[in-house]
Amino acid sequence: VQLQASGGGLVHSGGSLGLSCVDSRRTSSNNGMGWFRQAPGKEREFVATIAWNGGNIYYGDSVKGRFTISRDRAKNTLYLQMNNLKAEDTAVYYCAASRSAVGSSVPGHYAKWGQGTQVTVSS
Repeated sequence: VQLQASGGGLVHSGGSLGLSCVDSRRTSSNNGMGWFRQAPGKEREFVATIAWNGGNIYYGDSVKGRFTISRDRAKNTLYLQMNNLKAEDTAVYYCAASRSAVGSSVPGHYAKWGQGTQVTVSS
């Protein structure tokens, strides 16, 4: 698996978690990256995206003001800091590498996907 996501777990409502996604093949440093999530029985939802240079950051409406996406190109790692977590944030979180230098909110614009990491928020 080229993109390895980690950092998921169980947290109480209002708590925080930090996710990481390492590109083991180091081929995505010039690509936009993104985080998506999928809850049981629901479609994959856009969470956040970031361009190759750390710019063009956008968030899904449900996470704005609570989540922060960032990347360290030298470490080939993408991050997602999640604060003030809510029960509705419970999902499997996926990192992905875009086909272009900028990110996107559209799953089809991403060529590579990580295996996902489970985030569970208890109310």
